[in-house]
Amino acid sequence: MSDESLRGAALLDALESGAVRVATRGDDGAWTVHAWVKQAILELFRESEIVDMGVEAAPGAFRDKAPLPVRRFDAASGVRLVPGGSAVRRGAHLAPGVVCMPPMYVNVGAFVGAGTMIDSHALVGSCAQVGAGVHVSAAAQLGGVLEPPGARPVIVEDGCFVGGNSGVYEGVLVRAGAVIAAGVVLTATTRVYDLVHERELGGTREAPLEVPAGAVVVPGTRPAASAWARERGLAAVCALITKYRDARTDAATALEGALR
Repeated sequence: MSDESLRGAALLDALESGAVRVATRGDDGAWTVHAWVKQAILELFRESEIVDMGVEAAPGAFRDKAPLPVRRFDAASGVRLVPGGSAVRRGAHLAPGVVCMPPMYVNVGAFVGAGTMIDSHALVGSCAQVGAGVHVSAAAQLGGVLEPPGARPVIVEDGCFVGGNSGVYEGVLVRAGAVIAAGVVLTATTRVYDLVHERELGGTREAPLEVPAGAVVVPGTRPAASAWARERGLAAVCALITKYRDARTDAATALEGALR
């Protein structure tokens, strides 16, 4: 992680192998962002020209930055990439056992841990960090964060379940084993109300929201603050922690292992 001289193809190779990551977790659970990696990716974008990138069936069909073609995987990679319009960009790490259902997309700088499933129409954005044994459900979005370089990327730790049509953006950290229910949208400043521990969680742009380990998060609303809004029964979107993961939750998500 300390070789800040890595640039160009050498950096992309290191990202793909997992030898270099945009962010790493310490023994104390704290995540460290390696701003130099994001800065090097940004430099790559700035310094590279756009070229034709075709495939055998459609030469010249695509145009992108020259160093960032779509990745190819062989049997040794242990990655299962199902046909149907998916793409993994150069500089993204997919560990053995990852399953990619079409169509899905993984952007440069992302890290996807062993045994994770990325379902149809799902996005793992630039520099997003996804742990092992995660399910990113259909149409779920894990946003990309490249700028500023020091900003924390979206992080989803081991064993999480990210429900369909949900979104995790702006550097939100989802701790291990959490369940993000279908339709939940989390940003850096989203208010999350923990009904179990009777507390309010939130974040800022500089210190984005953190979802506790094992939390089960569902969509919710809260009354809008102004008298005018109250008169009309208006409400603002929020998220609710209704419980923490238990045997029933595990049973409900156990099917995912069989599907993989």
